[in-house]
Amino acid sequence: MDKLITLWEGSGLYNLELGQAAMIVVGLLLLYLAIHKKFEPLLLVPIGFGGILANIPEAGLAISALDQAIDVAKPAVLQQLAQALGVVLNPLDDVESWREVLKSVAYGDTSAEALRAARDIATNVGYSDGMLYSFYSVAIASGIAPLLIFMGVGAMTDFGPLLANPRTLFLGAAAQFGIFATLFGAVALSSMGIMDFSLNQAAAIGIIGGADGPTSIYVASVLAPELLGAIAVAAYAYMALVPLIQPPIMRLLTSQKEREITMTQLRPVSKLEKIVFPLMLLVLVALFLPDAAPLLGMFCFGNLMRECGVVERLADTAQNALINIVTIVLGLSVGSKLMAESFLSVETLGILGLGMVAFAIGTSAGVLMAKLMNLVSRMPINPLIGAAGVSAVPMAARVANKVGLESNPHNFLLMHAMGPNVAGVIGSAVAAGVMIKYLG
Repeated sequence: MDKLITLWEGSGLYNLELGQAAMIVVGLLLLYLAIHKKFEPLLLVPIGFGGILANIPEAGLAISALDQAIDVAKPAVLQQLAQALGVVLNPLDDVESWREVLKSVAYGDTSAEALRAARDIATNVGYSDGMLYSFYSVAIASGIAPLLIFMGVGAMTDFGPLLANPRTLFLGAAAQFGIFATLFGAVALSSMGIMDFSLNQAAAIGIIGGADGPTSIYVASVLAPELLGAIAVAAYAYMALVPLIQPPIMRLLTSQKEREITMTQLRPVSKLEKIVFPLMLLVLVALFLPDAAPLLGMFCFGNLMRECGVVERLADTAQNALINIVTIVLGLSVGSKLMAESFLSVETLGILGLGMVAFAIGTSAGVLMAKLMNLVSRMPINPLIGAAGVSAVPMAARVANKVGLESNPHNFLLMHAMGPNVAGVIGSAVAAGVMIKYLG
């Protein structure tokens, strides 16, 4: 009977907390949206499944060896950890009080040397990092996974529409206004006491407005890793909701006559232009904003492999096998941050709300910039393509084309919209570099 009681007390059902149960339901909801509603399934399936794994009681899949030791180790091991962390435990307190003290110290202002010594003790007595924690350390904490995904996106991107109509670069730049507007909005909410976001956290939340999942993850991992789960879920959710969010904004800000504007056919772009452009873009970014070089560097490298025509095998690997592998690891790593204690908070609701505002402002700014350019341009621009200035490639361009066809069945805007769409990817990477430069 004692053995049965021990088995029951070590089970997940016995140790399941309300927050963990809620997060398992959230993970199942993400899987439902990905599988049934087709909302960004490539990311939401691994994120949702990773969220379920991270919240299984007693499994320890998303925590480090040190955290596991603090949670379940015997008093003798806790004494060793306390000594390594420079803490004196009160012998009159119970073991649970010791665990709380060690957690507060481990997550507080502790030197790297002390933490390293404590981790070594935990490892030596038999504890190991959880699977999802290891994925996160390798894929996101190091910054590798978002950069590799940017390389794959670059290998799938055609700069031709942007080069054929360079004016669309301004539309992609204007759509990044949502990033900075949301940054100031988050700071304002914090100053009023409504939310409690630091400047770094506000900057990481603002990047959601670029509708670029890898960029959002990269910036969050650098500036606010504690908010990574909520920011990643918000970024990919709003990318998936582009066909629902953007059309009402586009129709509100444009007239029927503006939506019927027919744009002239794009000029052919030579192979030399396509090869030179990523190199020129990288050099200019590296000279003026080195902090954006990692993202744009990998983006340009992937595009160069595509356009140069001599490394077809590498380009094919980057845009297929490699990006698929990295996407799996990235999704599970993000799911590891959907733990109940960090995700279930008022701040998470604030992130979701601010992300929606950022996305709406970015869409509006792109449309309004196109209307402004029409005042000084001889060749009219259909304002609908301005909404494609957000980085949701190619979904935002498809939405612009769809809304344009509703007003004029003979008006095909897809290739025209790809110009600001690709420019938006560049703009969001530059905005990320600016944020990291000032706050990283």
